[in-house]
Amino acid sequence: MSVAASWSLQQAIYGALLADTGLSALVASRIYDDVPQDVIFPYVTLGEVTVREWSTASDIGAEHSLVLHAWSRSHGRKEVKEILGAINNSLDRAALTVADFQLINLQFVSADMRREEDGETYHGIIRFRAITEPL
Repeated sequence: MSVAASWSLQQAIYGALLADTGLSALVASRIYDDVPQDVIFPYVTLGEVTVREWSTASDIGAEHSLVLHAWSRSHGRKEVKEILGAINNSLDRAALTVADFQLINLQFVSADMRREEDGETYHGIIRFRAITEPL
């Protein structure tokens, strides 16, 4: 198993999201791994990652569970749902180039939307599953 693939996969996902014109129309380039203190809404954050063994008798591989978060202060859930839709359009079954690894697949798993306790922030969560193998 290679945990190293996790960083290469994150870089590929970040690049794909930045290059996506549909997502850019919604959040510009506000896609963060580490959110700045003076953040402007809406924005996207790269969230939790879990890496699991996914090797076979003949191939070494890793399964990645990935979470991305969408944040909005627009009235209602529409904007956060549009952001999640753009992320899904960009990443689901995408053929990304992952440095030093082959991306076998990248698939949508689930999405959730909710209003945060502050009463003004809408939070969208989207999950993906990826399989990688070293080159």
